[in-house]
Amino acid sequence: MPTAFTRVLGSGFVVGEHCVKNETLSKICDTSDEWIRERTGIEQRYFVEEGVTTSDLGVRAARKALEDAKVAPEEIDYIVFATMTPDYYFPGCGGLLQTKLGLSNVPALDIRQQCSGFIYGLQVCDALLRAGVAKRILFVGAEVHTGFMPWSKQAFDLITGKAEGVLPKEEHDFNTKFRDRTSLFGDAAGALVLGPTDNPERGLLGFVLHSDGSKAESLYVASAGFAYRPYVGGDTHIREARYVPAMDGRTVYKMAVSKMPEAVHEVCQKVGVTVEEINMLIAHQANLRINEAVQKSLKLPDERVYNNIQRYGNTTAATIPIAYDECRKSGKVKVGDLVCFVGLGAGFHWGAALMRE
Repeated sequence: MPTAFTRVLGSGFVVGEHCVKNETLSKICDTSDEWIRERTGIEQRYFVEEGVTTSDLGVRAARKALEDAKVAPEEIDYIVFATMTPDYYFPGCGGLLQTKLGLSNVPALDIRQQCSGFIYGLQVCDALLRAGVAKRILFVGAEVHTGFMPWSKQAFDLITGKAEGVLPKEEHDFNTKFRDRTSLFGDAAGALVLGPTDNPERGLLGFVLHSDGSKAESLYVASAGFAYRPYVGGDTHIREARYVPAMDGRTVYKMAVSKMPEAVHEVCQKVGVTVEEINMLIAHQANLRINEAVQKSLKLPDERVYNNIQRYGNTTAATIPIAYDECRKSGKVKVGDLVCFVGLGAGFHWGAALMRE
């Protein structure tokens, strides 16, 4: 076993400026609070003000994590940024975050593992710290999902309270076609400051990661890619809103409720602990019904599973760090507790990690 372990020095998160409750979405499409809660467990989500970017949210979360860790920005010697909604097609958000923090010449790595981005990124950070490449890593997971909502400015103004009235029926009906996906997502960022420790009683203990590209088109965005000339896909894709993620919900559900428990069992076996020893399971917050099925499969009681999708929706790479920050600061996770992170997302990519708080 290695003598150096990776531990969390600080954490923090932020959400978008506008809280949007389920019932508010009924102003722009055919939906209701009951319809959304029944299928997803979500009650509300947060959207950013127009013009706020993923790196903007990332730097806000980063400052909170740095303050919590009592680490100055200039002490950071590596940045890892996970997102599927970058400010630009390229470059990635890591360098933008670096500049907004006032840093220079600090390596900034961007990863694209979507909903499993936190777990993949956590393993990267752990490897960098154990190898001695870095001593203080800033790890950010952030998303601005409102960029793939097929809504007009009038629609956004209605749900953020900037305007009153009703949408034209044709626009309302068009928005309804995508309600199963647009009701899922929120804008947010979570951040961790990570560093090495020689204490084998605390820190990251092990990972298992997997991918299966054969089912990639069960959850993907069809409108942008270099199979097209130009890569944005043309007027037809825009008119048909193919920039909204396409999802085979049945396949995603089946993958999640089978692969996530498997990953938890696998990482426990690898580390030499049992599932029953887990004090807190923090799963990616994609759908409360998925997480309830995972919990049932693992036979864990409610007090050892944390969900917050009700308040934030699916914030992709930000969901696990947000939930972890809430657990740390509310006392639901205490020093010495065994914490398990698990997630699955587009790709498909999935995995689990174990940490001793």
